[in-house]
Amino acid sequence: MFGICNQSIVPCRNEAAHRSEMVTQLLFGEHFTIVEETEEWLHILTAYDKYDCWISNKQYLPIKEETFKKLESQLEPMCAEPMQLIQDKSTTSFFPIVAGSTLPFLNKNSIQIENYTYDFSGEYILPDEKKITRAKIVSTGFNYLNSPYLWGGRSFFGIDCSGFTQIAFKLNGFKLPRDASQQALLGTPLSFVEEAQAGDLAFFDNEEGKIIHVGIILDEGKIIHASGKVRIDKIDHYGIFNVDTKKYSHHLRVIKKVLA
Repeated sequence: MFGICNQSIVPCRNEAAHRSEMVTQLLFGEHFTIVEETEEWLHILTAYDKYDCWISNKQYLPIKEETFKKLESQLEPMCAEPMQLIQDKSTTSFFPIVAGSTLPFLNKNSIQIENYTYDFSGEYILPDEKKITRAKIVSTGFNYLNSPYLWGGRSFFGIDCSGFTQIAFKLNGFKLPRDASQQALLGTPLSFVEEAQAGDLAFFDNEEGKIIHVGIILDEGKIIHASGKVRIDKIDHYGIFNVDTKKYSHHLRVIKKVLA
């Protein structure tokens, strides 16, 4: 069984309960495989980043296996604006979608998913990994400045550290896993902070050595990351130096070069 997100943002939880921790979010147009179904919940595996989680069975649209395979086989455009309205033609009602939302089967201004039609007249992009640049990654990251921190979040309305890096790269056609510890497995490690370039990823660990944080390196010894909000701080070989508290907030583990 397969499904697709047909709402603005859907919370994905660690367990089948509304009180359970939100571990990530589905954005409009993102599809998934249904692993298990209960009376109120769906156990799913997201197609984009293979994330294992639970969603309410009231918050999705079932799709055919044929539709799922088509979605898997082609590059789909994405909403490029922080927020834009989309119209459900079956009800004529509008609802907002956010940057990074997928626009499946977009044809001019129309999106057809099974028997449902949506109208979208906003700006969109068709990401191409071949055209990705460090400057574009940084520019996309800057668009999220001051977005509030939200554990499991992936939008301007609330975002966590790895959700921030994932979306910044997604909007440029480069897939990152969902969690910081997974993202840290990619790329080539750098020996010194001075070797880092804008667009590289910096990872930070806790006292047990577990990767718990990630951010995007900027020029001039700075980093953009989600901590309280998406913010810019200083970085050196010790870690992140918070420009407000004048204290180190995160211990540097490794910097990875993930782009050529």
